[in-house]
Amino acid sequence: MTLAELFLKTRNLLMPKEDAESASFIARELLCRATGLRREQIIADRNAPATPKACEEMDRMTARVMLGEPLAYVLGEWEFYGMKLTVNSNVLIPRDDTCAVTELAIRQTLFLDSNPRVLDLCTGSGCIGLAVANRVKDAKVTLADISREAMQVAKKNIVSQKLSGRVTCVQANALEQPPAFLGKFDLIVSNPPYITTQEMTELPDSVGKFEPHLALHGGQDGLDFYRAIAKNYKAALKPGGYLCFEFGMGQGDAVCRLLEDNGFTILERSRDFNDRERAVLAQFGRKDG
Repeated sequence: MTLAELFLKTRNLLMPKEDAESASFIARELLCRATGLRREQIIADRNAPATPKACEEMDRMTARVMLGEPLAYVLGEWEFYGMKLTVNSNVLIPRDDTCAVTELAIRQTLFLDSNPRVLDLCTGSGCIGLAVANRVKDAKVTLADISREAMQVAKKNIVSQKLSGRVTCVQANALEQPPAFLGKFDLIVSNPPYITTQEMTELPDSVGKFEPHLALHGGQDGLDFYRAIAKNYKAALKPGGYLCFEFGMGQGDAVCRLLEDNGFTILERSRDFNDRERAVLAQFGRKDG
């Protein structure tokens, strides 16, 4: 079987559950993964024979996709903000929605004094903090998560992005007081769990059956982590420090009220690529106070 025939076989298997464009995209990504070839190499060598190992790997991965497993987990990696990151079922899949809070964090960090300290809380794969470190070359970034399994993924991504000199990974519970060893940060950014208890019962299977509930469920009203972080983690901010949150649809006003109730001033509310309000930047205290 040639590479082209293997691609067509996989695409045709996917067609009953995907539209033509999605089926082609998934088949192409799986073929790249199974063969270790780049897209342009596959196009150039489309009539080359596929190895038995590549055919077996394609069949295995295609079966996982057909059972509803997200493509990112099947591939074991996903692209976010120009970075190819390791992902598995212990971390959320980085999504375009998260670019909104990432942009806020990067833009604010660029205006901080030299060698700013940034904390990415509830880091998961580390995607936000690593994007900050990639774009702000003097930033010292700490990735923090309660999940040891998530931390293992984040550590792999630190290494793959060649950021071991400026990015560290620690275990911390966002619902509790920050451990003293963390010290003080110029900016904290977080994409915490924000799905309500009711919404958890309504998630599509691709999310509910595969992505970690620990990283999704934000309590009865979805705001448990915002309450805790706004209250407790201001102790980990320098005077005049900044806090960036991602939040779910319709949660913006409630999240901003929680921030204001805890002494923060709202500086900016930002929208994602779908024009949905998705992130906020706030400042705590005053630099002269």
